[in-house]
Amino acid sequence: MEKSKVYFTDFHTTMKENLQQKLTRLIRTAGFDQIDFDKKYAAIKIHFGEPGNLAYLRPNYAKTVADIVTELGGKPFLTDCSTLYVGGRKNALDHLNTAYVNGFSPFSTGCHVLIGDGLKGTDEVLVPVEGGDYVKEAKIGHAIMDADILISLTHFKGHELTGFGGVLKNIGMGCGSRAGKMEMHSSGKPNVSDEQCVGCGMCTKICAHSAITLTEHKASINHEKCVGCGRCIGICAMDAIRPAWDASNEILNKKIAEYTWAVLHGRPNFHISLVVDVSPYCDCHSENDVPIVPNVGMFASFNPVALDVACADAVNRQPVMIGSLLEKSVREHHDHFTDVSPNTDWKVAIDHAVKLGLGSKEYELITI
Repeated sequence: MEKSKVYFTDFHTTMKENLQQKLTRLIRTAGFDQIDFDKKYAAIKIHFGEPGNLAYLRPNYAKTVADIVTELGGKPFLTDCSTLYVGGRKNALDHLNTAYVNGFSPFSTGCHVLIGDGLKGTDEVLVPVEGGDYVKEAKIGHAIMDADILISLTHFKGHELTGFGGVLKNIGMGCGSRAGKMEMHSSGKPNVSDEQCVGCGMCTKICAHSAITLTEHKASINHEKCVGCGRCIGICAMDAIRPAWDASNEILNKKIAEYTWAVLHGRPNFHISLVVDVSPYCDCHSENDVPIVPNVGMFASFNPVALDVACADAVNRQPVMIGSLLEKSVREHHDHFTDVSPNTDWKVAIDHAVKLGLGSKEYELITI
């Protein structure tokens, strides 16, 4: 099998070329212009950052990508889906506020921001997953599936559950609706916290399977009737309904690969990863720590699997950042990400993605 081409450039600049111009040259050299954008809707999947976390990608990079799409005749928009956990992005309004506070507005990026799964995280499309071991129908944000083209713009960093957060994580987990995220994180059904439940009854109204009842002004879920759709999680204003969070890391990684397949299958896609501010944990945290390695550079490819592997290899070639969690960890795995999060194995998602036909992990690195 022919190796996939992964294009790379470092963060060094000159008086004639700044980072945004260098990113433009990178993705155009990688073949971005080969995509037919004319009058096409292009979803740029990005993480807007959680309030309090400063490691997320600067909106300037998003503007660079959006401007090229517009120049090529396309209609770009930045997108992500709401989170399953309590935080600054759990519904579309909070998510938009967070995006704007962190600099992602139409005025700074040159395109609009659409939260892919709607106001309460329940606007989803069921996408069949051919050959999926765990997911038969992925629950993907409606606006993302409506797009003609999918572009991922990924902040490559560590992750406490998947080893690292790369393209597969950005797309697979990020494009899942709230119910989709629950499916990936959990093999069980949601539960109600009596302490937080106020007995408003909204969850009973939205449940299509009559699985939720109110007893003494407290909701309870009948797991025999519950189908795990997650709509009650989205509707609960008190965050009283929580998923089980019981899927193993190995199963989680495989489900992420299957969700990525659902998002990308059957339409043009292109992927950009920036290995910068490589924090040990996800940008979903409301804080970030010292980067575990020095900044590496920018990568681009049509192959999401090869791109993740190339970025991981590049990180693992870097020296350990003094004062980081990586320096303080027991470094016995010969892998920076596993050393920081010993219970993870990022290769599981890669191998499963290869099995699904998302791409080869063999790559040729082309430096520009």
